[in-house]
Amino acid sequence: MTDQDLFALFDRLGIAHVTHAHEAAHTVEEAQAFRGALAGGHAKNLFLKDRKGGFWLVVAEETVRVDLTALEKHLGAPRLSFGSAEAMEAILGVTPGSVTPFTLANESAKDVRLVLDAGLMAFDTLYFHPLRNDRTTAIARGDFERFLAAVGHPPVLVDIAAVTAARAAAKAGGGA
Repeated sequence: MTDQDLFALFDRLGIAHVTHAHEAAHTVEEAQAFRGALAGGHAKNLFLKDRKGGFWLVVAEETVRVDLTALEKHLGAPRLSFGSAEAMEAILGVTPGSVTPFTLANESAKDVRLVLDAGLMAFDTLYFHPLRNDRTTAIARGDFERFLAAVGHPPVLVDIAAVTAARAAAKAGGGA
């Protein structure tokens, strides 16, 4: 799927979207510098693989720290690690730096499990790359939820900051 295919899907679903062009961004820090001050929830996206061969897409508010060990325990996932660039391209259809929940519209991503950060979902407007990292697309939270339903990807909602903080507190208190 291309960005134009994605926009056509949004239009068919009646989803309003606005896309901002900028230099290619490969990290959260680069994206922050390039996009300027767009009010709303900006995401970081982690493409993960579990030890049983399952794939996960974790979409978190860009400033939240994600503790993979805490998250895998919370989800009951068997040891999470980063997915390879080859798997990312084959399953999500994008290259590193362009990961976005919009990739879930690809048929090849049908088995990817989606984890959404509750902190990100608190914003009324959400921003994601539209399958390429030199653009940022704004979409209303409700429209994003409709998109996920339309492409068959119900999310698992997790307060990632709280999960990470709970593990840090347990470690500080002598727990694991």
